[in-house]
Amino acid sequence: MGFVQADPIRAPARAQDLILRHRVNHYRAGELERRYAVLDVEEDFFVNYGYVSRALYSLMHPRSETIRSHDRKRAQLLLNFVRERGSVHPREVDEYFAHGKVTNYWGGSSNATTHLMDAMHYRGLLRVLRREKGIRIYAPREHAPERLSAAERRARVDALVDAVVRIYAPLPLSSLTYYVRRLQWAVPQWKKDLTDALARSRKRLAHARFGVDWYLPADENPLRHSAPEVVRLLAPFDPLVHDRKRFQLLWDWEYRFEAYTPVAKRKLGYYAMPLLWRDRVIGWANVAVKNGALACDIGYAGSRPGERVFRRELEGELDRIRSFLGLE
Repeated sequence: MGFVQADPIRAPARAQDLILRHRVNHYRAGELERRYAVLDVEEDFFVNYGYVSRALYSLMHPRSETIRSHDRKRAQLLLNFVRERGSVHPREVDEYFAHGKVTNYWGGSSNATTHLMDAMHYRGLLRVLRREKGIRIYAPREHAPERLSAAERRARVDALVDAVVRIYAPLPLSSLTYYVRRLQWAVPQWKKDLTDALARSRKRLAHARFGVDWYLPADENPLRHSAPEVVRLLAPFDPLVHDRKRFQLLWDWEYRFEAYTPVAKRKLGYYAMPLLWRDRVIGWANVAVKNGALACDIGYAGSRPGERVFRRELEGELDRIRSFLGLE
């Protein structure tokens, strides 16, 4: 895949684990984090924050996004501190520097040193070495200076666009445009190149028209696949679900992620997981672990399938979730 989106909510597991369980044989919740240090991956921002392959990481760095001028001296001192120790916990850095508090993205309060380390991580000066109880442990990252020709820069940007399409295709044109524009966060140094990259992609990618224009990898044939008789409960950020406009075009109902919606206004539930049956998403499920057992509340966009095979496959999916969570 190249990229797996991450999210801290655990209901019944984090998004990255729920995404990978359908794509990695015998995957267990938390395995990506447990094995991160020996895998060929990095935590980083692509079109969203998550885990990227080192090959994809190398296409995006070094980023030229600058640290704010009043933070540059602090950043250099902090980088020297991390280099001396090899790896650091944010608490250790804050105890040493005590830079105070700042307002974070969600409007809450964060330690200024933690905020600065986030910026340095994004810039490529630090990397996540591992996590301890969910907290990032940082190590220094050294990038050799690069001077790319215009052709080399175009090739990199095109490769990033192709990576987006491999993950999220098939994409209607509006969604292709949306994802390519989000690459400005992956490569802020090449933000101005993305408009031309989008135009090139429309000539390079496979294209079909079914009501609207759809784009997909050049080697992909959307008509060659048959739908297995399998039920799958998907993460709200799964590539099959992530593009809400495409979701509604394909399945003719609106999926909403309501974890941050007031309880009284929720229609699907706190962490509704779309329910895929054969080749259609027909409903959703809210899944939780209560008293050591799996609890599942299912809703349907239309009528519930009456076939015996559906009931059997739904129970099979719940059994797979129990195994994934270690509830056998």
